[in-house]
Amino acid sequence: MEQRYVGRSGLSVSRLGLGTMTWGRDTDADDAAVQLRTFLDAGGNLVDTADVYTGGDAERLLGRMLRDAVPRSELVISTKAVVTPTGRRPRDASRRHLIAACDASLNRLGLDYVDLWQLHTFDPEVPLEETLAALDAIVTSGRAVYAGVCDYSGWQLAAAAVAQRAVPGRIPITSAQAEYSLLAREPERELLPAAEHVGAGVLAWSPLGRGVLTGKYRTGIPSDSRAATPHFSDFVRPYLDERSRSVVESVMTAADGLGVSPLAVALSWVRDQPGVASAIVGARTTGQLKAVLLAEDVILPREIREALDDVSSLD
Repeated sequence: MEQRYVGRSGLSVSRLGLGTMTWGRDTDADDAAVQLRTFLDAGGNLVDTADVYTGGDAERLLGRMLRDAVPRSELVISTKAVVTPTGRRPRDASRRHLIAACDASLNRLGLDYVDLWQLHTFDPEVPLEETLAALDAIVTSGRAVYAGVCDYSGWQLAAAAVAQRAVPGRIPITSAQAEYSLLAREPERELLPAAEHVGAGVLAWSPLGRGVLTGKYRTGIPSDSRAATPHFSDFVRPYLDERSRSVVESVMTAADGLGVSPLAVALSWVRDQPGVASAIVGARTTGQLKAVLLAEDVILPREIREALDDVSSLD
């Protein structure tokens, strides 16, 4: 699998990343282990998790595999903190919370450090300087090697990156993770230009439009799909509208013409967008992951990319 540098850093990751949001709930321990081994054997190295994924069980499962099944040295482990679903408020980017959350993640993972530690979302209630100071402390203490942000707007990313550059010795913002797909092109307005300007690489989450771009919802909601589960139905529903249906039909047409899957068309479109270092796919099953890995060699012709750009345009 092709490796790419993340922004202007020396961090090299596979252009497809493995997400773990379903591990411990929709993906059991055995299937998660097979997924990780399959991903590693295909040349992938970026595994993305977070402290809140399935209440910490995703990190625990990954940590168990790092001890028993796969060599830690072959993986780039990224995790996140800030979101606090059981806390007094929905997010907490205070120094106190972030350092404690990082230590808790390392304990669940059974690691001394992670390769990439990310601020999961922006917290307007905490001064940015305090949040960034905690990020510096985590990296300089050896708990993480690189630092990034997730679900920041363009101005939030720029503000964080500029503040870090303003003081010699501060840790730079290496990555910016954002939802990005043919159904979610908002990052093109501000985030992608901001990331390019500050030298951060973009990690695209949900590049398959929350599963909708695979075409599985064209005739309804399959009983074994995410949209049929109580914990993911609201997550998928926004993309079951008329605009999304139009985009999906265009993806299906392109797939038929190229003789590949709709998944491969949608994934290769976002994977090869300028500034994208990796597209993170959260497969529920090993079968889904294998279908994703088949897209590695698919490169869209310019005419098809332009047609998909037009039909999915935000304007």
